Amino acid sequence: MCQTIKDDAMKRKSFRIAAVQAAPVFMDREATVVKACSLIKEIADKGAQLAVFPETFIPAYPDWIWFVPPGQIALNQQLYGELLDQAVTIPSPTTDRLCQAAQDAGIFVSIGVNERNDNASGGSLFHTNILIDPDGNLFGRHQKLVPTVSERTVWAYGDPSTLDVYDTELGKMGGLICHENYMPLVRYSLYARGIELYVAPTYDEGDAWQSTIRHIGKEGRVYIVGCCMVLRKKDILERLPQLEPYYKEAGEWINTGNSMIADPEGNILAGPLSKEEGILFADADPAIIRNTRWNLDVAGHYARPDAFQLTIRTTPDTIMRIKNTPASSVVDEVKEEVPLAKETILQE
Repeated sequence: MCQTIKDDAMKRKSFRIAAVQAAPVFMDREATVVKACSLIKEIADKGAQLAVFPETFIPAYPDWIWFVPPGQIALNQQLYGELLDQAVTIPSPTTDRLCQAAQDAGIFVSIGVNERNDNASGGSLFHTNILIDPDGNLFGRHQKLVPTVSERTVWAYGDPSTLDVYDTELGKMGGLICHENYMPLVRYSLYARGIELYVAPTYDEGDAWQSTIRHIGKEGRVYIVGCCMVLRKKDILERLPQLEPYYKEAGEWINTGNSMIADPEGNILAGPLSKEEGILFADADPAIIRNTRWNLDVAGHYARPDAFQLTIRTTPDTIMRIKNTPASSVVDEVKEEVPLAKETILQE
């Protein structure tokens, strides 16, 4: 079985990657899904096998968190309620439509969503990226582990068990969201699992971010897609005019995008694209991934497991356990039935 997997990897051919630099229909889940499905078809028609969308594309990145002071409680509560209303349940009719679009197009899709925690209270949100295969299966779901600064006013901490790398016909696929890519141990957990296709949806647009994309490409010997949304002030104020007083000093462009694609040597293959919607394309050659690991494989011959080890949790942690048990036997049964979290040790 292992030899078959290795043989298949050696036979993989070059394929095309697409980074979708687009603006959502701000805070409108249904309209943004329609736009995403149209873009998926367009990308497939242009010969790409993987389409990568920005972080929290559906229904939008809640940019107001950087402009409205936390002390404006009534306004923040109203905005949060609207975001919660437009958020995505996984699975749901919304994800079904995205899966159908991927199946109709016959391509892989990576797309960011605001995920509602409908497995519990339904009142909290996760910053989530989902992966869909060409058969329309939702095979990956990663929640951002640590929301960044003001993001913590809207998003909960993600579940570590959602961090994974998946075997696909294009290669081993996975990725991190925005500032997670600055977390060395999290990056290493992907390298140790053999990641080859690295998606990095983001809201970051600066020079340091572009350098990070190139660095990860070379460090991990991966093809990496840094995909950001573009957003104008008018996109926000047309939907939420009550925010106008807080955006007086903002320019026309709230986010200029600067999406890009880099190869396993850190070379820029496409982009950066600035101040416009568009689709970046780049061709990926699996042989280059293999070849470049000759002189650097950070989770292989360039590791020192005798000096460093990384431990991660790979099982989900539930918020509640419902038991219909007489009070006298609860303690004994909890001891027997509650499993210890599974740990995986990755050697560095």
